This record gives sequence, structure tokens and C-alpha cells, in this order.
Amino acid sequence: MDEQQAAPPLVAVLTGAGISTDSGIPDYRGPNGVWRRDPEAEKLVTYSSYMADPEIRRRAWQLRRDSPALHAEPNAGHRALADLARAGVPLRVLTQNVDGLHQRSGLPDRKVIELHGTARAVQCTRCRARSTMDEALGRVAAGEADPACLTCGGILKSATVMFGEALDPAVLAKARALTQACELFLAVGTTLQVHPAAGLVDLAVSCGARLVIVNAEPTPYDSRAAEIVREPIGTALPRLVRRIAQQAGVPLPTGS
Repeated sequence: MDEQQAAPPLVAVLTGAGISTDSGIPDYRGPNGVWRRDPEAEKLVTYSSYMADPEIRRRAWQLRRDSPALHAEPNAGHRALADLARAGVPLRVLTQNVDGLHQRSGLPDRKVIELHGTARAVQCTRCRARSTMDEALGRVAAGEADPACLTCGGILKSATVMFGEALDPAVLAKARALTQACELFLAVGTTLQVHPAAGLVDLAVSCGARLVIVNAEPTPYDSRAAEIVREPIGTALPRLVRRIAQQAGVPLPTGS
């Protein structure tokens, strides 16, 4: 009887804002990041400021309405990870991004853990009712500067984790379990400065995973990495994916 071929090892990929810059979405902490250009903008995504000040909420809704993320398309980095999953390599993406581009690139929802929530939905801060961002922005376009929850009248916010809010414990627990189980951990386009997401790197290495960092700027975890890639993500990640697929003995979809 022929021996069954061993399944490819689990690959966990932590992605940050850097993977989406090629899609036209600016990052936050890079040299040209949002917070460096306009430190006041951080108040728009800080829970205490947002809840206390109607003017902050009005500005936040205008920012959401004008966000390039609404019309962004997945880029070569997103597509490369989706191709790797389609090839049969066990893959889970743990993303700090809220843009939904991993799912739009073809990754099933079950393979994407959105650590910081999603900007494609809104949630009431009182009754927790959810609806789509498109619906809320339609109300803004119709003249509501600070649309309230249609269910209870409470304050609406994007279904993202703002500064001052804790990550969903169930989401974080799932991310930690996958990190402990992986053999290869990629950190792509993240400064690894935001916790608890950055702490997944420590967990991965302590559990024996090989760490590869793909980021334009140095990170606090570079000394723990087996490999560091400073090249642009749009070219470096597809090349890395091809190498992983080759090592796993699986063919990538044609054109990858």
C-alpha cells in the first residue's frame, strides 16, 4: 500500500496596513502614515472621544464616506495568499486590517480572522444591532450628519475595534490557537507595534514556528525572525508564496 503524502504544514499570516497600500489605502504609522500627517485624526477612531463629542462623530462619518477603502480592490499580495489557499496549503490570515480585501480576493470568511473588526459594517454601541456600512453612509449622503441606530436610537460606530476598546476575546482566542498550531508564521505589512496582535509573533516563535517578516520598516521582532524581507509586498509576497507552494509540493493556480 502506498504511503499517504503528508499534508502541508499550517501557515498563519498576520497582515497589517502595509499589504493594502498598493490598493490605495494609506497606512497609519509608516513614514507617510495617517497619524504622522494628521495626529488629530486619531481622535476619530478613539472610543472615548467618539462617544463624547458629536463633532468628532460627524467628522468620522465624513472620513468613512470619503475613505478609499470603500472602492479599493485586492492587489497582488492579497491575491497571492488566496492562490496559496486555493492550491491546498492550509492557510489562515489573521488580519489587523478592516478593509475586507482578503475576502474580496477569494479567501473564504472562515480562513480570515479580523482581529480589529470590519469597516464594512456598523454596530450600535447600546443594543449591538448591526447593519451594513453602505446603508449607514446612504443616510449620511441623505443629510444625517450623525446617524443613530434605527433600532434603539443609540450611537452608531463602525464595527471595528477603536482605540480604547478591547479585542473580542473569542476572536483573539481563535487567533492564538491557530498561531500555536502553525509551523510557518508570516508577518506582512505590519509594524508589530499594536498589541495584543503583535504578541502573536512571540507566541508563534515560542511554539516553534518559523517567523518570516515582510515589511518596509524595521520591527521590534526582527531579531527573532528566521527571514526578513524589505522588498515591496506586491512583488515579495507572490514570490514567497511560490516558494512555499513549491516546498509543499502543490501547484499554484495558472498565472500565479
